[in-house]
Amino acid sequence: MLARLSIRDIVLIERLDIEFSRGLAVLTGETGAGKSILLDAFALALGGRGDAGLVRHGAEQGQVTAMFDVPKGHPAAGILAENGLDDTGEMILRRVQLADGRTRAFINDQAISVQTLKAVGAVLVEIHGQHDERALVDASTHRQLLDAFAGHEKDAAALEALWDIRRTANADLDEHRAGMERAAREADYLRHASQELKTLAPKEGEETELAGRRTTMMQGEKIATDLREAQEAIGGSHSPVASLSAAVRRLERRAANAPALIEPAVKAIDIAINALEEADQHLNAALAATDFDPAELERIEERLFALRAAARKYSTPVDLLAALAAQYAGDVALIDAGADQLKKLEAAAAEADKRYAAAAAKLSAARTKAAEKLNKAVNAELAPLKLERAKFMTQVDSNAAAPGPQGIDRVEFWVQTNPGTKPGPMMKVASGGELSRFLLALKVVLADRGSAPTLVFDEIDTGVGGAVADAIGSRLARLAGKVQVMAVTHAPQVAARASQHLLISKDALDKGKRVATRVNALAADHRREEIARMLAGAEITAEARAAAERLLRAATA
Repeated sequence: MLARLSIRDIVLIERLDIEFSRGLAVLTGETGAGKSILLDAFALALGGRGDAGLVRHGAEQGQVTAMFDVPKGHPAAGILAENGLDDTGEMILRRVQLADGRTRAFINDQAISVQTLKAVGAVLVEIHGQHDERALVDASTHRQLLDAFAGHEKDAAALEALWDIRRTANADLDEHRAGMERAAREADYLRHASQELKTLAPKEGEETELAGRRTTMMQGEKIATDLREAQEAIGGSHSPVASLSAAVRRLERRAANAPALIEPAVKAIDIAINALEEADQHLNAALAATDFDPAELERIEERLFALRAAARKYSTPVDLLAALAAQYAGDVALIDAGADQLKKLEAAAAEADKRYAAAAAKLSAARTKAAEKLNKAVNAELAPLKLERAKFMTQVDSNAAAPGPQGIDRVEFWVQTNPGTKPGPMMKVASGGELSRFLLALKVVLADRGSAPTLVFDEIDTGVGGAVADAIGSRLARLAGKVQVMAVTHAPQVAARASQHLLISKDALDKGKRVATRVNALAADHRREEIARMLAGAEITAEARAAAERLLRAATA
């Protein structure tokens, strides 16, 4: 899953590229060689808290890049899609930490928020250590992990869909019931107002139309006299059209004798006669437009008065009276027909409640049975991990009175570290070393279900002896058959189980003026030598080399 980790200008690291293989990769080295720095850098790439102190002294910025091969359908691809980012199959997470404290985040060279980087990193990698917040100690994830262990994901998704149906049905019921209650409180007023507005029958834009017609009528009355005088002058008894026509006829009879003199005058008089006739037509049309029935003006004024009085009464603009009338009519209809609709909505909500409750109860019972199986499987892994007196238990608290999208159950992983002690939440009860081994046992049982595809275990073998360390190594190797596993370890028994062994070392540079952390993949001979060092300490003896050889052979047997 994780193809490569590239680090630039982080504390004690100038340039570092690490290729990871599938299976179990272990990182070993002397105390202080830089294992914590390496994990801090990795966590930074996954969206961890930035810190200017991570930048190498003298550098302006540090950078960490983690590259993953992500299969189709992985949750990380969904997060990219939600944020409008391209999914190319290869996912490159990059984090830049500036020396002034600022930080920038990128996925596939597209700038993103640190929160988005953290969300993607959380589904790609889990880092389990004594003080790490990414471990399985978050109780909010325990119900999902139990469902993953039991294969209840489809049932949980179906229950969530029923919850949405139930929520919508109850919201519709509450809204309808509230509307009926509001309408009932104002029933008499609503009926009166609805009838009054129904009788008035206001229309949108009616006020503007009526006011325009009223203005035209009133203006027309004032100018009608002038229009009649003008019409009388042009087309009445004193109209010059008749005398002009007679003059044209006389001139036309003389046109044969002197056409050049007469024809221009005749043409001009014809134009004048036509213009006067056209003006007469316009005046007649204007007079017709100003001719109105006084009763109609009175009706318009009465209508405007009624509309504006209603607008004042109901405190709304005249143009909104039609909408108000529709609203009141709807409220009255709700009173009259709401009882039948209420019964239908109550039946729908009751059916949705019933279906959800039945599915939630069924899933709750299935979770209780699955919890027993999970407890049995995890407890079977504890004895070899030197937790033979401890007990793992999955606490399933069901409360039908507190339903939710995931059901009626609150699931939390509890432990009892010794007989007679009070059990409690795993994070609160288990010590650091115990917690790491509980998490390892849980991860072995869950395998690739409910787990990120890459797991990192930070010194989970601290404080344990040879047999327990061997059991830890065996379980890490088993887990690596399902997901990619990386482990920082001081235990040779764990290191011997690895399919890839990386040595972290610190080298002096510039004649001892500065140091740098290095990471090298070990070949077979060098690997045996490192495991012998882990067994013997400072002086590597022949017996230590022989013991290392036996560990390596036993791990591959």
